[in-house]
Amino acid sequence: MTGPTRESPSQTAGPYVHIGCVPGFAGLRDMYGGQDLGALMIVGQVTGQRIVFSGAVFDGDGAPVTDALIEIWQASPDGSFAPEGFTSWGRQPADANGAFRFETLKPGGVGAQAPHILIWIVARGIGLGLTTRAYFPDEDNQGDPVLALAGARAQTLMAARTADGYHLDIHLQGQKETVFFDV
Repeated sequence: MTGPTRESPSQTAGPYVHIGCVPGFAGLRDMYGGQDLGALMIVGQVTGQRIVFSGAVFDGDGAPVTDALIEIWQASPDGSFAPEGFTSWGRQPADANGAFRFETLKPGGVGAQAPHILIWIVARGIGLGLTTRAYFPDEDNQGDPVLALAGARAQTLMAARTADGYHLDIHLQGQKETVFFDV
């Protein structure tokens, strides 16, 4: 065999990713002591603005991706990682509408980077996890070197303000395709 080869369907995340990563969602209870890993990000007394970070994942035709698994990674409000009472990491499955929801804290900036949430997505048919970011429209994002890489498509990374936090729809392909980073 010559030349590069592609993944077969058995090499993608497949529909089984939920069994190992969010077994409670897959109907398997008590695998991790009754709570899926990453289900809670605020685990104690914390300071900072509590927000709900929500969104939905859509395919190239605009249909919801119902088997996606979404992880987020972020700094705490002071720009540090994993202070007491806050994990800086969460994991949620998409629901029947492709939607996800995290109860978290609004992150602070890290170095020259504006406050943001890093998002990682896996689903059936995705060979490698997709990495993107959510930025906040009420922050000064102009000097962020990573956001600058998105150029004219930076708006696909800008979360919308909601009554209780921020919302970002993620489009895997098509006219509204979200910017993904090769990391």
